[in-house]
Amino acid sequence: MSELKNKTVVITGGTQGIGLEIVKKFLINNNNVFVGSRSESKAFKKECSDATFVKTDVKKISDIENLMQTASKAAGNIDVLINNAGISIWKKLENVNENFFYDIIDTNLKGTVFCCKSAAKQMKNKGIIINIASLAGKRGSKNNSIYVASKFAVVGVTQALAKELGVYGIRVNSICPVYIDTPSLLSNLSGDHPEVGNLDPSEFLKQWGKANSALQRLPSGSECADACFYLASDSSSAITGQNINVDCGVLPQ
Repeated sequence: MSELKNKTVVITGGTQGIGLEIVKKFLINNNNVFVGSRSESKAFKKECSDATFVKTDVKKISDIENLMQTASKAAGNIDVLINNAGISIWKKLENVNENFFYDIIDTNLKGTVFCCKSAAKQMKNKGIIINIASLAGKRGSKNNSIYVASKFAVVGVTQALAKELGVYGIRVNSICPVYIDTPSLLSNLSGDHPEVGNLDPSEFLKQWGKANSALQRLPSGSECADACFYLASDSSSAITGQNINVDCGVLPQ
């Protein structure tokens, strides 16, 4: 893989789960990382002290603008944007209310779109945008309609912006992970998920991965980070407009 270092990288939702692994990957390779999130986790403070934290709620356009301007002013431009901030909660349609709907849509879709808009203005003739979509953005699933809708939209936005921003030298791709064993997912699996039942969430994920993936396991957060790092590097210079599954073969395409 070609060298990727000394780049200015903005990562939203980078203080836990997949986002934390992405931050660590880019820091280890000597990049200048700015992390926009609502709060700092203990793990982030301990493991990512070299990153610059900017308090950010991606539902607020003013917060997004502040994050991008902070990174651009400090470094002169933005090289890479990774839109990781997101909410995943299973809920039956009968239990969906307007607040729940807009909380997911405003975070997963509005946040992604306006981060792309703001960062693109700070990318000087070349840049990389990577959206964290989901396998749920390629197929529907029970009790998950709003999240699925938000991620189908992110997949579409990724393709559309690749066409629109390519003339400026900006490549836009997404990764589409399946279940990733993170504290947030384990907590959310206890809601209206149709398959977990009385199983311990970690045990459910283990059994589900073995039964449904070609590799008989689920991917890790660090493997998602590796995929992002590849898409941010010049090794992927001919790749744009793609929504790449990181799923150990759950949905081969």
